Amino acid sequence: MEVVLLLVLGFAAGVLAGLFGVGGGILFVPTLVLVASLSQLEAEATSLLAIIPTVLAGAWQQQRYGNVRWRAALVLGLSAIAGVEAGVRVAEALPEDVLRRLFAVLMIAVAAQLLWRARSAVRSERDEERRREADHGHRDP
Repeated sequence: MEVVLLLVLGFAAGVLAGLFGVGGGILFVPTLVLVASLSQLEAEATSLLAIIPTVLAGAWQQQRYGNVRWRAALVLGLSAIAGVEAGVRVAEALPEDVLRRLFAVLMIAVAAQLLWRARSAVRSERDEERRREADHGHRDP
């Protein structure tokens, strides 16, 4: 059963990575904790390793479309190495429940930001439509 779950989770994460550009961590970590019974730290470590093939496949495919900006990717990637090292050290030092709560806060913050941006985009579209209607109504026939 666990292998089937991991196959489904991996496929779903791959679809989301290709569709939205996210690594699988947003799916991997909670599912590995809640369904596969890994500790928070084990789930995070497993997610980091599992994301590598996803990232490589996604970057290769996006490169074929000309969407990869290599300089930005290199700068981000190299600086992220130092960040990962620091993050792992902090994660190792924190109690499991604190680490889990911090991950939950991150998920809520990301969801709130996405909601805020979506609402702003809808407002902008609505305002633009009103301007077009107003311009169209004021023109001489």
